[in-house]
Amino acid sequence: MNGSLFEYKQVIVLRTDLGMSTGKLISQACHACLDAVEEAKKNRHDAWRRWRDEGAKKVILQVDSVEELEELAEMAEKLNIPLALIEDRGLTEIPPGTVTALGLGPEKAEIMDKVTGNLKLL
Repeated sequence: MNGSLFEYKQVIVLRTDLGMSTGKLISQACHACLDAVEEAKKNRHDAWRRWRDEGAKKVILQVDSVEELEELAEMAEKLNIPLALIEDRGLTEIPPGTVTALGLGPEKAEIMDKVTGNLKLL
C-alpha cells in the first residue's frame, strides 16, 4: 500500500468563493460524499468495498470557482472516477442551481491525485 494505511480515498471539493457558512459547507460536503459513494457502490463496487474495508478515507479540498469544479469533474470523468457534482436547492444561503461541491471516488489514491493533487486542503 505504498507505505500508507490507505490505498483508496474519497475527495470532496468545496467552493470557497460563495461565502457559505461552516454549516452550509458541511452540508454540501455530506451531499457530495453520499452521492459519490452511491455512484461508486453501483458502478465501481470493488473500489467502493476496498475503500470502505480499509477505513473510508476522505480528504476535503477547496477551489475558488465553479469553473475549477467543472474542470475537475471533466478530468475525473476521463479517468472513470465516480463523481457527484452538487447543485444547491436554494432553500437557505445561495440561489437554486448553484454548483457548490464535487464528490470524487472512492478510487485509488494515485489516480485521485492526478485530478486533485495540486489543490489546497480546506
